[in-house]
Amino acid sequence: MNKIFVCFLLLCGFIPGYGQGGFQLKKNKTKSRIPFELVNNLPVIKVEINGTDFSFILDTGVKTSLLFSSESVDDFFLSNTVPVQIHGLGSDTPINALKSRNNTVVVGKAIDVNHELYLIFENTLNFSPRMGVPINGILGSSFFESFVVEINYISKMITLYDPDKYTFSNCKKCKDLPLNFEKGKPYINLTASSGKSNKEVTLLIDSGSSDVLWLFDEDDFIKEKPKNYFHDFLGLGLSGSVNGKRARIPELRLGEFILKNVNTSFPEQVAITKARLYEERDGSVGGGFLSRFKVIFDYRNKVVRFKKNRRFKNPFHYNMAGITIEHSGMAWLIDENQFTLVPRFIVVDVREGSPAHHAGLQKEDEVLTINGKPNYNYKLYEIINLFSSERGKKITMKIKRGNVSKKIKFYLKNVF
Repeated sequence: MNKIFVCFLLLCGFIPGYGQGGFQLKKNKTKSRIPFELVNNLPVIKVEINGTDFSFILDTGVKTSLLFSSESVDDFFLSNTVPVQIHGLGSDTPINALKSRNNTVVVGKAIDVNHELYLIFENTLNFSPRMGVPINGILGSSFFESFVVEINYISKMITLYDPDKYTFSNCKKCKDLPLNFEKGKPYINLTASSGKSNKEVTLLIDSGSSDVLWLFDEDDFIKEKPKNYFHDFLGLGLSGSVNGKRARIPELRLGEFILKNVNTSFPEQVAITKARLYEERDGSVGGGFLSRFKVIFDYRNKVVRFKKNRRFKNPFHYNMAGITIEHSGMAWLIDENQFTLVPRFIVVDVREGSPAHHAGLQKEDEVLTINGKPNYNYKLYEIINLFSSERGKKITMKIKRGNVSKKIKFYLKNVF
């Protein structure tokens, strides 16, 4: 891990015209519009910290802000630091971090001159390769405490409103739900159906998760005969990889809004020990759920509004290819005596029994082309979307294994 230089910023926080106590809109502003990039159902926004620009995931599932140690933060200075250890999903083992206060953070026209964040030193915690775009950190749910926050997943725009000047309009096509808070994190109650019975579930709203729905208890949902699930890698938590089962549940109800055949993940219990300290929690809803709505959060009045968008009725898909690909550095492309840097994509996991597994793909294979197009013609999340696109779709790949190139062909196939 490269050395990170951290020191006290003597002038940090001394900007006239702004008070202390969280984010505020700059003078005379009543709202701010912030564009974002939607990557694997996650909103990625520009965040300026002490004058330096970073790319952060906007994450309601994390209370405070996190900055990941990497080359991009070499020589970056943080103020008022103390060493700490923190826990997260994936393991019971704590990870080392630096807690930093009095940082100046700017997001759109919003500013916080006394922002607290944690610099994470765990070198295995790197979301950038899995997402294919630079991810420097996470902006936590504390960002939502100062505003009414609207997230429009279709226009890819976040709008911040002054809560003193905002009122909800009448909306017959919307559903308002009460927000419950535990340690600063927002929870809602929905109804999950197993087909035989309905169960009210208390779910963390987790905009930093790509998945649709996580449930902690598999009773009534997971079956062995006929088998209705498969084992899979579910994602990266703050403390490491999270594995578990993937299945579909018949229905997830939000008032009159009904989602059918919903992709649902059931994480291994060892990975969610800390999450279960809140006894009322049954799981979480992530970006795969939220992106089917325009969502308005009003933390002050403890309410969240959902309005269906055009994605609401889209069928739920998952990675039918059964492979996980990472961005793995850059390589030189020589074309007509011109040299161009292009991304390298490497297979890092192959699900046993998947179409890719049966076709012979292996870990460490380098992906050169997909369906006749060079890998650099794709963004990584476009490849992920391709693998989740259409049952029966033909996928052809040219891969490099060691010094040997070979062609691979398979068809996307549902597990159940």
